[in-house]
Amino acid sequence: MSDKKPNKLEEMEQNWKRALADYQNLVKRTREQQLMAQTYACLSLTERLIPVLDHLQMAAKHLSDPGLNMVVEQFAQALDDEGVKRIKALDLPFDPRSMECVEQVEGVENQVMEVVADGYQLDNRIIRAAKVKVGAKLNKQEQSN
Repeated sequence: MSDKKPNKLEEMEQNWKRALADYQNLVKRTREQQLMAQTYACLSLTERLIPVLDHLQMAAKHLSDPGLNMVVEQFAQALDDEGVKRIKALDLPFDPRSMECVEQVEGVENQVMEVVADGYQLDNRIIRAAKVKVGAKLNKQEQSN
């Protein structure tokens, strides 16, 4: 009978350790899920706000209004504070994962020559690809089209 008590005690200790490990894994998984839900909760709102920022930036480009420029900067900063980052593209090699080529123009081959519309990402997730013009060696027939 004395042999059964230590075995039962060891079994209970192993069960307790497994239950504790399961609980700790559950807590960790729940935290990760909450963080992901929090990060992406406003994703659809962000997708709708980016075109508004585009229009404000276009207006600021054509008007010399310090108040409008301040609003554009605050808007862009608010998105940045929420983790929405502008994709850098100008003068970089074309990257089809984060950029969309809308036109090929004469220039350094496979290099972004002009950004037509900024792209944005949240963490490593692309919200909108940057629309860019990419350099290529064009022949005379392509240039006339």
